[in-house]
Amino acid sequence: MTLSERLREAALPIWQKMLAHPFVTELGEGSLPGDKFRFYMCQDYVFLVDYSRVLALATAKAPDLDTMGRFARLLDATLNQEMVLHREFAAQCGLSEATLAATTPASTTYAYTRHLLAVAALGSLPEIVAALLPCQWGYSEIGQTLARRGKPVAVPFYARWIEMYASAEFAALVTWLRALLDRCEGTVPAERLRTIFCTSARYEYLFWEMAYRLEEWPLE
Repeated sequence: MTLSERLREAALPIWQKMLAHPFVTELGEGSLPGDKFRFYMCQDYVFLVDYSRVLALATAKAPDLDTMGRFARLLDATLNQEMVLHREFAAQCGLSEATLAATTPASTTYAYTRHLLAVAALGSLPEIVAALLPCQWGYSEIGQTLARRGKPVAVPFYARWIEMYASAEFAALVTWLRALLDRCEGTVPAERLRTIFCTSARYEYLFWEMAYRLEEWPLE
């Protein structure tokens, strides 16, 4: 069993809960209320801003030019393609660019991004990859699982969301990140990587929970 497989095995209980979360299942069925999806889109936009910062730090800490280049291209794609698509996609849901930009991070979004940024700022590249991997891997599995069940054609932007994360291109990113982490086995204590990976996996679950419950700051 590879390092990445062992990490996923360690996070399996929360991973299974994530795949079965009502936000995910209702999105796949097309029955997810629109206000929950719009809340998710706004929080995901905030998340992507800090995710880009993490990719920039990963680029700086990469040990070779090939890995630097891959992370740099991923950063460019996130900033100049994915976020543009995110804004266009959000507009189909009734969200303006100004609304996205003015979004205040919910408590879970803030906690998750602080976790990622702390690992990226203070840790090594293997630690950064362990922190990022549950997001990409989880989204890829969710997209593929929902696509196999049948996309909700009556809700086109839900179907498009599923297509994006079920794509071969997104799966290829997961494969590359897993292989990168597997090659780093032995350079960082396994328990440290396990802690980081499982913490990110928990936040992935909590992100769906946050969106489903329309979480706000306590004083708002």
